[in-house]
Amino acid sequence: MAVKVRRVSCRLHLQFMLASALWGVVLAPRAATGQTVETAKQTNEKIQQLASSRARTEPMDTPIGAGDLLHFDVFDVPELSRDLRVTDTGDISFPLIPGRIHVAGLTPFRLEGKMEQLLLENGLVSHPQVSVFVKEQTSQPISVVGAVSHPMVYQVLRPTTLLEVLSNAGGIADDAGPDVIITRPASPAAQAAVAPSSSDSDASHSDPPTDPPAPDPEVITIHLQDLLESGDSRYDVPVHGGDTIRVPKAGIIYILGGGIAAPGGYVLQGHGEEITVLKAVALAHGLTTYAKADSSVILRTNPATGKRDAITVHIKQIEKHKADDVVVKTNDILYIPDSFGKKALARGGESAIGVGTSLAIYRAY
Repeated sequence: MAVKVRRVSCRLHLQFMLASALWGVVLAPRAATGQTVETAKQTNEKIQQLASSRARTEPMDTPIGAGDLLHFDVFDVPELSRDLRVTDTGDISFPLIPGRIHVAGLTPFRLEGKMEQLLLENGLVSHPQVSVFVKEQTSQPISVVGAVSHPMVYQVLRPTTLLEVLSNAGGIADDAGPDVIITRPASPAAQAAVAPSSSDSDASHSDPPTDPPAPDPEVITIHLQDLLESGDSRYDVPVHGGDTIRVPKAGIIYILGGGIAAPGGYVLQGHGEEITVLKAVALAHGLTTYAKADSSVILRTNPATGKRDAITVHIKQIEKHKADDVVVKTNDILYIPDSFGKKALARGGESAIGVGTSLAIYRAY
């Protein structure tokens, strides 16, 4: 009778562990290495909190650019008040003022002074008072691409930082890597430095003109760990129109089975280091008491066949330095059975260890 009860208990335990592995019914653990382990959702909540606490709300005189829609309000002269779109060349045409007016690069405040001067010089208004508002801005885009929840184009309307843009993009995706890369176009001064001067072009009329090489863009790399954990605001760098913010993808490994303390998916954030089986086990909070560590397998997709190959791993032998530690790769499934799960692995094979979409994905900091 006792044997029957034990078998039922074993089956129930096996079902629970498989359900936990497949559906991510686990809490965010703390890894044995001392690193904080959290899900992408928890990371994104932290991004939103930090962005809200550091957001700056003061307006900023953003330079006007091509494509912007401007509203001009001439005090007490309603017939001159209107909306005007900046052309691709950065110009506008204003009624009764001859020629085109170049406005690109000016702030609204500076453009107000310029328009007042033009209205006065052309005898249109004796004491002009002009207000300029950017009604629709398209000239200061920040592109957010890569492993973020919602890739987007963000228009800079006021002082903006990296955290705020990441928050507006919905935070990072499950497979986001450890870094954020900001690519910034070369400054006008750098572009002018490589432009040929008139004396250079006159030096020789026999040689065909050649275009100078474009100046290299500025590349800024920020580690997510520094941005979110250090508390140092210098990592939350200001971002500007024309910047591209890219979050490269990282690989994910899946550590499943009743023999591991915290089954789930784990982002590979080794900063160039290889992640081995022992490191993966430590990341997932170690083995359980009943783990059959030497019966573990790595299920790895074979690019030639498209099917998963099973690679036997003897974790206890590795710990005793009697076997080499095995490197895990992106999308590997490391399955560590317990004393009740060995039959399920042999019987169910790959189908019993499918990775569900709701599997908890953890990130280590």
